[in-house]
Amino acid sequence: MRPSLWLAAALLPLASACQAREAEAPQRPELPALGLMGTIPIYWGEADAFGDVLNGRNSVHWARAQLERSYRLEPLDTLDAASLAPLDFLLLAQPRALTPAENVALDEWVRQGGRVLLFADPMLTGNSRFAIGDRRRPQDVVLLSPILSHWGLRLEFDVERPEGVALLDAGGARLPVNRPGRLAADSAADDCAIDAEAVLARCRIGEGEALVIADAALLDLYQPHPGSAAALAWLTREGFAESGEIAGRAPAGGTVRH
Repeated sequence: MRPSLWLAAALLPLASACQAREAEAPQRPELPALGLMGTIPIYWGEADAFGDVLNGRNSVHWARAQLERSYRLEPLDTLDAASLAPLDFLLLAQPRALTPAENVALDEWVRQGGRVLLFADPMLTGNSRFAIGDRRRPQDVVLLSPILSHWGLRLEFDVERPEGVALLDAGGARLPVNRPGRLAADSAADDCAIDAEAVLARCRIGEGEALVIADAALLDLYQPHPGSAAALAWLTREGFAESGEIAGRAPAGGTVRH
């Protein structure tokens, strides 16, 4: 018998035993899928080209490892019925302007029971290695008026807020923000609660829910606030809770619109 065949035959019982033990071992439950889309590079990090990602030369975002402890991340380039159908949860991190078709797909998905956590910053303050105007840079001004208006929300830039990081009490966490926007409720039919000095909105939309924060400073890639990780953990728990009586419940210090 050739040496290679002899070695394979000798290892066969060991391989079979290992497979049997693996079959008997308790399997780790599959993590829930979390769709991820936005110009803040949580999944890929900042890189000059895709080759940098493959070679490990990209700037890895701290939030990816944290999210992957609880979710199986599914990066999305576009929002449509096919990409959203397998998901229960979606995180939008300073997304680009959505097309009319994407607005429709997102709205229908939420109304059918989807839960979305949306970071919508009217004046992004986070650092980037890319210059203003570079398409690889996170979008400085979010452009989501159509979908927010459809959900009964209005996002405004608050010129009265001073520059610099501040901590806002959201009732269960302290959120680091830097020149955040201001959310106001319009007269649409869906129910929204405005909290944390009008920076946070919780809305019941059909069978689903949207948690909107008018700032994205806690997702800063290069100089995250020490409280950013805890704030993100709280936001994901709030946004993706299996049950949440959003409509009719005002968070501490918040207001409810019916």
